[in-house]
Amino acid sequence: MPRPRKPASPFRYFHSSPEVIRLVVMMYVRFPLSLRNVEDQLFERGIDICHETVRLWWNRFGPVFAADIRRQRVSRMRGFRHWKWHLDEVYVKIDGKTHYLWRAVDQEGEILESYVTKTRDKSAALRFMRKALKRHGRVEAIVTDGLRSYPAAMRVLGNEGRREAGRHLNNRAENSHLPFRRRERAMLRFRQMKSLQKFASVHASIHNHFSQERHLVDHETYKLRRAATSAEWQSLASGSLAGKGNRFPAETVSHPTDSSR
Repeated sequence: MPRPRKPASPFRYFHSSPEVIRLVVMMYVRFPLSLRNVEDQLFERGIDICHETVRLWWNRFGPVFAADIRRQRVSRMRGFRHWKWHLDEVYVKIDGKTHYLWRAVDQEGEILESYVTKTRDKSAALRFMRKALKRHGRVEAIVTDGLRSYPAAMRVLGNEGRREAGRHLNNRAENSHLPFRRRERAMLRFRQMKSLQKFASVHASIHNHFSQERHLVDHETYKLRRAATSAEWQSLASGSLAGKGNRFPAETVSHPTDSSR
């Protein structure tokens, strides 16, 4: 009986180290830096790459890393049946036209789902809520603002009785937009709807992974959590890729004129 073949490594066409690629994707998605800002920051570390390489790598590997994070977090969180979701939508300009980014956030501030639509009517709210419920399961309470699309969609789903609405009840969902807004300004807006959907999903997963709530804990606890998060990031990224037949060892990409490193 023939032995099963291992899936080909996604790094097989790249000469750079997987560690460098993970660093580039993390810097660009997590921090409000432009492509050229990332290029300059990496040059100071002795890594000489073009800003177009940054664009290629985040488009190629960002969804891979985000999917691995999302898959493990969803499998762990589906066991909690007493969730409270906060739903909200925010407008985003794409090529001068208004689109809407819908967000579902749990009671701990975890971004569960991001969905982009051209409208914010009942049909759009229904598609968004069905997608979130299919992935994350049943929810005990759903907090929304006063938009009428939410109760209309929840009547179709049969869970209108779980809706909560109030003036300040949805602040958690409102605050979840702030990191994305800072990142949006650094990227000089979006030009396509599919690029907004792609980046919003990747950004949400990586933001969830590195969010440590440092304002709620002392500095020593924060440092321990930060170290654990960094180790888990390396494990997630290398686990999802190295486990698929990664044949490339770690290497250092240095600037050719920097002979001291």
